[in-house]
Amino acid sequence: MPTMQFVRLPSDHTSGTKEGFPTPKAYVADNDYALGRLVDAVSNSEFWKDTAIFVTEDDAQNGPDHVDAHRTVALAISPYTQTGTVDSTFYDSASMLRSMELIAGVGPMTQFDAYATPMAPAFTQTPNPAPYALRTPTQAFDEVNTAAAPMAAESAQQDFTKEDRADENVLNQAIWKSVHGADSVMPSPQHNVLAGGAAGDTDG
Repeated sequence: MPTMQFVRLPSDHTSGTKEGFPTPKAYVADNDYALGRLVDAVSNSEFWKDTAIFVTEDDAQNGPDHVDAHRTVALAISPYTQTGTVDSTFYDSASMLRSMELIAGVGPMTQFDAYATPMAPAFTQTPNPAPYALRTPTQAFDEVNTAAAPMAAESAQQDFTKEDRADENVLNQAIWKSVHGADSVMPSPQHNVLAGGAAGDTDG
């Protein structure tokens, strides 16, 4: 097993509600299941005792999060993962990179990861070697958007050939309505964490 590996699971970007493509729920279920299969394979292997898996999104997509639209997931999966505690430390992407560098014995590459706060509270010195048991999502992987899906016409106008080419506001609203109902209203993005940010301020 190489010391460091990067794995990309791309399905969580979705295709909004574009007709003929998987629904947002199906895309995310597929992505989550892929991650589960990866963790299941590693945690049931001889490498598990020396492995840490870090997971994050490539882009928070300015989504309708109630704390901040730039907030995203940060998972640390390992026999040494700290459980049963709440870590309220403010981390960023450089914090995750710095944590990986420290575990792998690699020095910082820039001033940003050099001064980033490592995710040390996410770990403990007492390991739990129990493997992960894979669970299959109850959400169907083959669920497909129809022409009647909310904002299907708007989604059809988006460029999904490459990440970040679609209008993030249109995509966010299409996903929201697909999950919460066609008549639901997506909350306005909040920007409260970065200095000077305010609700509705996409540059904050």
